[in-house]
Amino acid sequence: MLDNINIENVLFLDIETVPACSSFDKLSEKMQKLWTKKASHFMSNEQTPSEVYERAGIYSEFGKIICISAGTLYQKKGEWKCRVKSYANHDEKILLVEFINMLENFCKRGAVKLCAHNGQEFDFPYIARRCLINGIQIPKILDIAGAKPWEVKDLLLDTLQLWKFGDYKHFTSLDLLCAIFDIPTPKDDIDGSQVAGVYYIENNLDRIITYCEKDVFALTQLFLRYQGKTILPPEALEIA
Repeated sequence: MLDNINIENVLFLDIETVPACSSFDKLSEKMQKLWTKKASHFMSNEQTPSEVYERAGIYSEFGKIICISAGTLYQKKGEWKCRVKSYANHDEKILLVEFINMLENFCKRGAVKLCAHNGQEFDFPYIARRCLINGIQIPKILDIAGAKPWEVKDLLLDTLQLWKFGDYKHFTSLDLLCAIFDIPTPKDDIDGSQVAGVYYIENNLDRIITYCEKDVFALTQLFLRYQGKTILPPEALEIA
């Protein structure tokens, strides 16, 4: 099935998210109460809502996007290249508008698809929800509310779901899949659990952008392996 996909019409993407505020006490009183209610479902008896607030970034209602990296594969003089461009900003609305402008232009190619790891449960709905929260029209390709499952799968590819082969019982990380397919791991600097600290404590958005871009390159490599193709050398990566 994947052999029939024109890989040059696939946009590979990854997002990095953080809690909307640097700490629990920076939230409004109303949002503190709502986070306390949300956190009660997963925190232990010894923990407080403030102590688990670092997890707020994974929830679109309590977090925000600080970076979206998008990559495409193309041929240059007979060799495959991967071009990655990042949309990052402290102002989420600005980066969303810039990303959507690019996405709409990309969709003019015709039969395009988006691809992310765990995208169906995280990246795709997160972007759509944050668009609504910021008063931005959801891009048509992500506006899938009410769509049939097969319609969603035709537009939005998910390397996690593809790996499951119908087994919905467990999660397989991109890092693990890179390891078993001998793809150089992007986790050589930070991982997702450290992004909020790098953003709010180190104030180092550039470091997060680099991490996000490496994830996208790894994602394209994984998809190539799914298609039975060889992976690309490190020098095939082009940062736009």
